[in-house]
Amino acid sequence: MCGIAGLLTRYSVDPALLNRMAGAIAHRGPDDEGIWSDNHAGIGFAHRRLSIVDLSPDGHQPMNSAEGRFVICFNGEIYNHAELRAELEDRGLAPEAGWRGHSDTEVLLQAIVAWGLEPAISRCVGMFAFALWDREERLLHLVRDRFGEKPLYYGWAGPDFIFASELKAIRVHPRFEAEIDRNALHLLAARGYIHAPLSIYRRIYKLLPGCILTLSASALDQPLDRPPAEGEERPLRLHRYWSYRQVVSDGLADPIADEFEALEALERVLAQATKSQSMADVPVGAFLSGGIDSSTVVALYQKYSSAPVRTFSIGFEEKGYDEAGHARAVAAHLGTIHHEHYVTVGEAREVIPLLPEIYDEPFADSSQIPTYLVSRHAREQVTVALTGDGGDELFAGYRRHYLAPRLWRQMRNIPRPLRSLAAGALSRIPTGFWAEAASLVGRGERPFLGAKVRKGLRIAKSIGSFDELYPTFLDEWSLEQSPVVGAHGEDFRFDLDVAPGASPAIRMMYCDAVSYLPGDILCKVDRAAMANSLETRVPMLDHRVAALAARIPIDLKVRGTHGKHILRRLLYREVPQVLFDRPKAGFAIPVGDWIRGELRPWAEELLNPERMAEEGWFDPAIVQRRWRQHLDRRQDSAVALWTILMFQAWLREARKPAAVAA
Repeated sequence: MCGIAGLLTRYSVDPALLNRMAGAIAHRGPDDEGIWSDNHAGIGFAHRRLSIVDLSPDGHQPMNSAEGRFVICFNGEIYNHAELRAELEDRGLAPEAGWRGHSDTEVLLQAIVAWGLEPAISRCVGMFAFALWDREERLLHLVRDRFGEKPLYYGWAGPDFIFASELKAIRVHPRFEAEIDRNALHLLAARGYIHAPLSIYRRIYKLLPGCILTLSASALDQPLDRPPAEGEERPLRLHRYWSYRQVVSDGLADPIADEFEALEALERVLAQATKSQSMADVPVGAFLSGGIDSSTVVALYQKYSSAPVRTFSIGFEEKGYDEAGHARAVAAHLGTIHHEHYVTVGEAREVIPLLPEIYDEPFADSSQIPTYLVSRHAREQVTVALTGDGGDELFAGYRRHYLAPRLWRQMRNIPRPLRSLAAGALSRIPTGFWAEAASLVGRGERPFLGAKVRKGLRIAKSIGSFDELYPTFLDEWSLEQSPVVGAHGEDFRFDLDVAPGASPAIRMMYCDAVSYLPGDILCKVDRAAMANSLETRVPMLDHRVAALAARIPIDLKVRGTHGKHILRRLLYREVPQVLFDRPKAGFAIPVGDWIRGELRPWAEELLNPERMAEEGWFDPAIVQRRWRQHLDRRQDSAVALWTILMFQAWLREARKPAAVAA
């Protein structure tokens, strides 16, 4: 795991600039640093190294291929590098002078020499983002892994093409124009993150997962005002080397109908992925939340490990948010060496001012806070931690995966005009009525029920298809006016187009895997972990696990009101079911309560209407309406408001001179 940066220019490469770019992402690689440049070609690379495999100087980067044609600047891990190395040797394709060391980077370079870029990465099992300079063809290739575990930004700063693992390395370029992209801001307000290929800045983009971006110096003459599309004929070419859409389509065409067969195959491939990802030349552990996904990974890790696994969890003081006891019980059953850290409210809140710097662009999944804290806790003892991320997207773990199809089945049986008429009548009932009614029938206090009912009525009145329904689960401003000034709605639609005849649940899982997973989940974990110089690995996202998961029918994933049926069956082989008989909790913190209480002065300063009007990004009237409703407990707007607060906090940090010149 490392940090990479670089540029392609028509001018001489400034070594001091490369050093500043590397310095801006030093947290991603505190163990070593290096720069390389070719002034004749106008290319320069900068690298920061977190040593995981081959801790010796033989793993130093940027790295030249043995015969001198290629130079690589690599971030990530190739888990099957030993097998690739053996294959190269068996076929007589190893470096003529012998291997310099045993790093995965050297093996990848030699594989590219032997087989070519795309055939080489297609053989790789891993997570990665890297830049490759081809001296012979004078081409720069940027490559990102299949699911987008590792980040890679690119774009233009004045006349130069630049790229980096994080935006902070791009911002040090003296010609960088920090122009905010209003379309990206519209996406942020709706989703809480900025979906690739956009970034918060104009002319700076995220490389899509599973893609190769190739360019020559002629691309410098044509800076893009929009992200490149696949197949466009231009000096800058975007090519997809792996398609999750194709994986899902192939899986649907070749299903595993027998549950026992599916279960055996799942244990085999997931155990293989977990074992390969637990290999390193540094201490390795695992996050353990006590949920299905992390518990499954830890159970398999411990089952096939010759020594007790080190596991890490955190707990919270607030009732209803503390999952540490569940993790403790799982760890005790599996016999791991468990490390638990209870976080005070004050400690969690101390992280909030750090978030704009950690995440580089506004990012508003509030579980970023506990993710940062558990990463900091784990880094005290290990350099690598396995996580359970990806299970929800591959095995139908989100409630919407079974609630949305059920809701649509009920709605579509009622003619739309009748739905509209009934919804219009019911919407005139005061919102407080629903909360009072719930209390009278013994459902307890539900202060936000009225707002939820009213949103449900708007949905029933307005939605004409499932494709219109699903985004309402994911957009905080669905069926309402966006708070972004000048928002025109021309954002990137949710991609539900996976295969003809695919069920709604399959379509939703696919959509989440190509948008929410890389844009939110993987981004959250990467930045939080790398801010602590911790590498995280995700066994669920081994592409062989994903291919198998695509072959498992939806009725082996969703049973009644529970998702991840097949994954649960696997877990229950190792851990008693009773430890998991509880609702899905997630990794949440009570930001909604905090901004009504101790954080209210901070929130009100950021949401100041006069200042927001002057800045011109958000409509203060719309924001203030949501804010008052939240304070009065008429509507739970924690997620929508947290997103705006994160942008406002980021905006103040980004405008500080130190943040630009660091």
